[in-house]
Amino acid sequence: MSYQFYRKTTLGNCLQETLDEFLQRDLITPAIATEVLNQYDRAITKILSQQVRNRMAIRGRLNTYRFCDNVWTFILNDVELQEGADVDVRVAKVKVVACDAKSGNPSS
Repeated sequence: MSYQFYRKTTLGNCLQETLDEFLQRDLITPAIATEVLNQYDRAITKILSQQVRNRMAIRGRLNTYRFCDNVWTFILNDVELQEGADVDVRVAKVKVVACDAKSGNPSS
């Protein structure tokens, strides 16, 4: 089982909506829809870990943190996101979810 973080992205939502439509029209079975989503989880995790090399500095006030099932979650307030020398973006709140990229699997 892979992490399912990327299902909430635009691409993941579109995939889910398409699969739901196929299920309603009886074009696929629920088992096939589940397997497609699982394959998407594995593929997106692999592609992002291999092809994305950007680094970004995140600076803000820590509001909340949590560690559960080998996944860290941080909520930051008054955040500055920086790529390079200049501050690129200032936002009121950011949620950061970090997991072990080497395992690719949540703990049971």
